[in-house]
Amino acid sequence: MLALFRAASGLIAGGDRLVAELGLTSSRWQVLGTIVAAERPQPVAWLARDMGANRQNVQRVVNDLVREGFVEMAPNPHHRRASLVMLTDQGRDAFDRAMALEAPWMNRLTSGVKVEDIAAMQRVLAALRAHLDAETSGADSG
Repeated sequence: MLALFRAASGLIAGGDRLVAELGLTSSRWQVLGTIVAAERPQPVAWLARDMGANRQNVQRVVNDLVREGFVEMAPNPHHRRASLVMLTDQGRDAFDRAMALEAPWMNRLTSGVKVEDIAAMQRVLAALRAHLDAETSGADSG
C-alpha cells in the first residue's frame, strides 16, 4: 500500500509540473477530464462521484476553474441549487494541451515496462477500485 501511495504522490507532483504552464494542477486536470468524459454537463456532486472524490474538494477545484475561466456554471433544469459545470473553450483548449503533454510523459514513465505488465496493473487497479467502491457503498466486498 505504501508503494501505491508513493507512486500516486509522484504522479500528482509530476502532473502538477507537467501542466503548470497551462494554468492547471493535477486536480484541475482531473476535474476537466471528468467533465470531458461525461456525456452531458453534470453538477459537482456527480463529478465527485465519477472521480471517487469528496464533493467539497471537487467544489473547491471547480470554484478555482470558474475563477480562471476554464469552466462556467449553468442552471440545472432538474435541480435549482445544483448548477451544472460546463467546459469553456479555454478549458477545452487547456485540457487538450494537457493531454498532448501527457502521452510523451507516460511513454517516458513506462519505458521498459512490458505491455502485459501495464495491462495487469490496469486490471489490479480496477479490482481495487471496485472493492473500494463496494466498501464505500456499504456492500460486502467479499
